[in-house]
Amino acid sequence: MSPVQEPTPELLADPYESFMHHHLQYYGYFRDEEKTAESSSLPSRERRPKSSYSLLEQESGGSDRNSLQDNRKKLICSLMLEAALLKSKQLLFNHLEGPGVPRLREPRGLFAVPTSRGPLQAPRWPVECEVIKEQIQHIEWVPSEPEPFYQPTGNEPAPLIVGKEKGTVVYHIKPVAKGSYFTCSRVGGARGPITSPAISLEGPEDTTLLFESRFESGNLQKAVRVGPYEYELTLRMDLYTNKHTQWFYFQVRNTRKGITYRFSIVNLMKPKSLYSMGMKPLLYSQRDAQTHGVGWRREGGNIRYYRCSSEEGQAMYCLTWTACFPHDHDTCYFAHFYPYTFSDLQRYLLAVVSDPVRSQYCKLRVLCSSLAGNTVYLLTITSPSQNPAASAAKKAVVLSARVHPGETNGSWVMRGFLDFILSDSPDAQLLRELFIFKVVPMLNPDGVIVGNYRCSLAGRDLNRNYQTILKESFPCIWHTRSMIQRVLEEREVLLYCDFHGHSRKNNVFMYGCNNKSAPSQWLHERIFPLMLSKNAPDKFSFHSCKFKVQKSKEGTGRIVMWRMGIPNSYTMESTFSGSTLGRKSDSHFTSEDLKSLGYHICDTLLDFCDPDRTKFLQCLSELQELLQHQIHQKLKDLGRGQDSDGAWSDISLSDIESSTSGSNSSQSDGLPAHLLSMAEKFHQKKKKRLRTRKERNELRQKYALSQGLTCQDKTPVAGERRLGSPTCRTHQPVSAVEDNSGKQGRTPEAGLISDLQRRKPNARQEKLPGRSTLAHSASTAGASPCRSVWWGPEQPPVTLLLSRNLFSRPQVPGQSVPIGSHKLKRSQSQHLLPPRRVTWSLLELQPPCMEPERRKSPSWPQ
Repeated sequence: MSPVQEPTPELLADPYESFMHHHLQYYGYFRDEEKTAESSSLPSRERRPKSSYSLLEQESGGSDRNSLQDNRKKLICSLMLEAALLKSKQLLFNHLEGPGVPRLREPRGLFAVPTSRGPLQAPRWPVECEVIKEQIQHIEWVPSEPEPFYQPTGNEPAPLIVGKEKGTVVYHIKPVAKGSYFTCSRVGGARGPITSPAISLEGPEDTTLLFESRFESGNLQKAVRVGPYEYELTLRMDLYTNKHTQWFYFQVRNTRKGITYRFSIVNLMKPKSLYSMGMKPLLYSQRDAQTHGVGWRREGGNIRYYRCSSEEGQAMYCLTWTACFPHDHDTCYFAHFYPYTFSDLQRYLLAVVSDPVRSQYCKLRVLCSSLAGNTVYLLTITSPSQNPAASAAKKAVVLSARVHPGETNGSWVMRGFLDFILSDSPDAQLLRELFIFKVVPMLNPDGVIVGNYRCSLAGRDLNRNYQTILKESFPCIWHTRSMIQRVLEEREVLLYCDFHGHSRKNNVFMYGCNNKSAPSQWLHERIFPLMLSKNAPDKFSFHSCKFKVQKSKEGTGRIVMWRMGIPNSYTMESTFSGSTLGRKSDSHFTSEDLKSLGYHICDTLLDFCDPDRTKFLQCLSELQELLQHQIHQKLKDLGRGQDSDGAWSDISLSDIESSTSGSNSSQSDGLPAHLLSMAEKFHQKKKKRLRTRKERNELRQKYALSQGLTCQDKTPVAGERRLGSPTCRTHQPVSAVEDNSGKQGRTPEAGLISDLQRRKPNARQEKLPGRSTLAHSASTAGASPCRSVWWGPEQPPVTLLLSRNLFSRPQVPGQSVPIGSHKLKRSQSQHLLPPRRVTWSLLELQPPCMEPERRKSPSWPQ
């Protein structure tokens, strides 16, 4: 950079200009620093455009003094702009493209799309998780022969759970504190050095297995050695929850060949499992993969799934199996199903965007960032349209997977779909010309990374929160729903399908939604699953499909999208085990079988939209016959004839079908874990402070003193029996009565009077027909109104006389007897009054000569 000319004294006379001059001088201007300029990364002076100062000199050659000062002021501003440009890290000068042509550097961390020029985005972990540096990656391999189910004999042992009290803990990672929630994340997880949760071997002859699960999608919390070759395993529950243990994936080292090991997972929570129906765990040998190219395979014997214990009211179930390792000192892995991690997805997407052919019709974008900051990718797949009208005429298809992170089946089906739709097959080209595909391949990357089975880092099941308004707590679901809403505003969405895995049923099937509002669309939602069952008869079971809309599943993606206006809205469930249909009967699914389902979805989509409606109408006819048969069977079960009047109208589709038998995530509904404690503080009801017995008695006494009422004898009315009369042996005078404990008690009369006072009697009653006003009698000093108590149709009423005499402070009564809408208290020690309903009647008295002055009684304290 050439030295900049010093401003004139006239320019420096202005205080502002003087300040700016010294400010720029501090940053290296007006100092004639040629050496620094030569070493700068900017292009050479000869090829760089002229500076603002040189341009200023040319423009101000014939101008007057005032314009010169104005231009020099502009010079100061331009120099400040140049200073900002020189210090900017966003400008990049590429001398290969031409010297002096700056361009903006790609923003980092804003759009984390995989590119061939840079490394993959590193997964972000919660700071509570320790992560090893080793990158785990497995090869893909398909066995040449079908892998059959395990055939139970009924004699499989059910080992008793010993625990760490009688065993040796060989692996243990610290669990997340109860009640904690997600706070922040970082690449690599917890700060500081990685601790060693496993024991160290005593020598080369030590046969103890070494476990590890602190890698991507791994799940194992504790391993206890309870025998020479027997281990009890405890899975880590979903982070920030106390439930959901199903997915396991861990590493085993220091193996021995030819020895039968027994493994028992002791804290599973589902009462039913495919392991009871012949499913085997998966085993991966690293040495076999390196030497023979053999990947994951089904292994295990003596498999049994049984209930073992209960913890805090939750029943625990145990999975036990035996296995033999193929090599000595090998590194092996066990898994619930074929793993598919977030890094596996990024490697696949990198291969897609790096392909010059597939990248033409597949655009990769960032939908959003997850709670931990991991990227949620969105793929838009379609062929370029010739004109805007042709593009607007295309319908949309929306597909998603891995909302439940432990259901890796969905990723393999999605992988098969992407492989076919991005291929050069004629059917794939036709689909790209007809539709616009919106694909979210991994909805819950946080849960996938940490090895959760069902929940996100919010501690909630995302597939129960599609109606959420909490954008910051459930960003993946919120942005997916918003994306679909925008697509619906532009075009029709023909199909929505979310890929899942099922842990209790074999085969592949779908859950849909009955369309009741449109009679013309009756049973149309069942046509696509029926067509899929015809295209994949050895994998897909239409009889396992359900279309009932349950209230407990209102928050699922299937029902929310259906209510948004997508009639063909489905959840496709793929088993963790295998098939019971056709040529693949009683054998496990491989990853290639699941990928073939992605191709069958594309094939079925072409049949569903075929202009020739022959297949469509044929399937609709079959559905009507099948429904008629189901209704007849339902009527037969109800004991009604098939030709009964109104039989068809009385039976609905919901009555015929059972529930979807999905997993119960009701306890995972509600606010996320980090908002739960805050909500409890806001919604916690303040408890009302209860008065002590002393306070209640004082209040009663004050009220009684204000009323000035007590019991008094009076001449009985004909046919009535009085309380407190000489014929009543139970009652004593109103003076204090000592109870069995020696403390001052109260008489039943006082209890009755106290309850009468609670009714707030008013001396000034309205006149009733045929009766006089209740008031104090002038002839009887201290007399008060009388009330008669009617105890039933067979007993005469009891007359109560009230007077102004003071009585002792009443005590708190015990048992209560109903009196109309109120309660009449009576003593626990004296059962004078029978527990019958009570009504009050008025007695005829002579009207008083004059109304005595009475003060207003205060209301009875609540």
